[in-house]
Amino acid sequence: MAKILIADDSRFQVQLISVYLEPKGFAVVSAGDALQTWMKALREKPEAIVLDLNMPGGTGIEVLKRLRMSDKTRHIPVVVVSGSSEPNIECTVKALGAHEFLQKPVDPSQLCEILSRLLAPLSPTKND
Repeated sequence: MAKILIADDSRFQVQLISVYLEPKGFAVVSAGDALQTWMKALREKPEAIVLDLNMPGGTGIEVLKRLRMSDKTRHIPVVVVSGSSEPNIECTVKALGAHEFLQKPVDPSQLCEILSRLLAPLSPTKND
């Protein structure tokens, strides 16, 4: 069961995503601010992170940069989600190391497909 860290200050968003992902076999942990996201990324060792850009205590951009600078977290796939209408935000976050970008509101089925694809290399092969 892959562990996913959902970093979003909206409890509704966390609940919406969790309710969809958990029956699909994902274990979900959440963080509501930038510092908590960083600490949980280190402590929980998630297989992937869903990262909102607008959180208390710092931006998702700052968290993403920190995740990519650390040897302990740089390998973790990150899917950035945002309601921002800022032009080029997708290019910006991908240049900083995000694997995918989704505009809010997030379609949970699309997110599940992305996470499954990103984590597929971690799954054992059936030829064992």
